[in-house]
Amino acid sequence: MITFARAGRKNTDETLKAAVLAAQELRIRQMVVASTYGDTGLKAASMLEGLGISVVVVTHNVGFKEPGTIEMTRETRARLQEMGAKVCTATMPFRNIGTAIRQLQGYSQQDLIANTLRIFGQGIKVCVEIAMMASDAGLITPEEDIVAVAGTGRGADTAAVIAPMPSNRLFDLKVRRVVAKPEDW
Repeated sequence: MITFARAGRKNTDETLKAAVLAAQELRIRQMVVASTYGDTGLKAASMLEGLGISVVVVTHNVGFKEPGTIEMTRETRARLQEMGAKVCTATMPFRNIGTAIRQLQGYSQQDLIANTLRIFGQGIKVCVEIAMMASDAGLITPEEDIVAVAGTGRGADTAAVIAPMPSNRLFDLKVRRVVAKPEDW
């Protein structure tokens, strides 16, 4: 496992290299990458070209910041798709419904799960979340492990091998191996 002294986008290239190496060593054919604006997704898609590893780039849901808007531009989405990546824009299982409930009651079950996963790091929480999102959207095969790549803020600093499941089967999902993560979490 690679560890970084500090979280952040400066770890993106090394995290992606470690994720690709883990996928190759374990013969994993699917990678899921969190990418709000598309920068990390474009790097991952470029690195995976010709390796036989499919990539799903998971964005924030439409309306994450403002109703009807999304941070990733249409041009970036088109470029990713031209590179063979699938782009998943879907509901974030630990945020949307939980946010609505929290606004009314102060705390939700989704908050509890998300905060428990954050004990291992923000990136691990996002790796689990994007694995469920890509599975919910039917963009990965849940019978096969994936490498999930995420970060703390922008860029990537965390990678994990995950046996994915859709969000309604969260507790059947397994984090098999942490490939990279920051120490300051």
